[in-house]
Amino acid sequence: MIKAVFFDIDGTLVSFKTHRVPPSTVQALERLRARGIKLFIATGRHHADLNNLGGLAFDGYITLNGQYCYDDRGVIYQNCIRAEDIRTTVDLLARDPFGCLFIEEHRMYINRIDDKVKVSQKLINFADPPVVPAETALHNDIYQLMAFVGPEQERTLMDSLPHCDSTRWNPYFIDVVPAGGSKRLGIDAMIRAHGIDLAETMAFGDGQNDIEMLRHAGIGVAMGNAADEVKRAADYVTTGVDRAGIAKALRHFGL
Repeated sequence: MIKAVFFDIDGTLVSFKTHRVPPSTVQALERLRARGIKLFIATGRHHADLNNLGGLAFDGYITLNGQYCYDDRGVIYQNCIRAEDIRTTVDLLARDPFGCLFIEEHRMYINRIDDKVKVSQKLINFADPPVVPAETALHNDIYQLMAFVGPEQERTLMDSLPHCDSTRWNPYFIDVVPAGGSKRLGIDAMIRAHGIDLAETMAFGDGQNDIEMLRHAGIGVAMGNAADEVKRAADYVTTGVDRAGIAKALRHFGL
């Protein structure tokens, strides 16, 4: 029996076209809650950016791809990038600049705004972050980087960060997290805190950063708008976010 469902946001709960949660999804999640099923967010976003969820209530939040997890009782799990990898990133930016968003517990900032940053922020309907010197990150805990690079720069960057992993769910940037960090670890932390077995979980996602989560959950559901590699990682593929994909999948599983 499913007792908890985990939802990615962009491209899963929230449409890239409307930047809203479709009404069919709102109604479906309200039905889950009425049945006593717990609802959790599992996103690459910072907790300050959970602002377009259609007024839906959730029992906990896995943010920054699993690096910062919390519920109404407080922080459940947190994981930072090693200081030496932040130093390497800052040094690389000084030699070969690209847009890089540094994400702390309570704030985010970027070293520069370029075309990749502008286009990607428009795609997810976010305002441009404040611009500050990259050296600021040397003095604080950093949970995640968003590096606005293409595939070639990505290889160069990640070859220089031995204690980090990257995933790409957007054509304009990669998420960089501590090695081994993922939404999968966030799920494990959350279900331990709420007394739920992994077999009793379901997860929905559409991006590369959802692959481990979909493989790990009791049932993994890929959205119809997901890339093929994400669909291959899932137990079930539903229709897209704009075609009532979540509601259809829940009906398929009797929820």
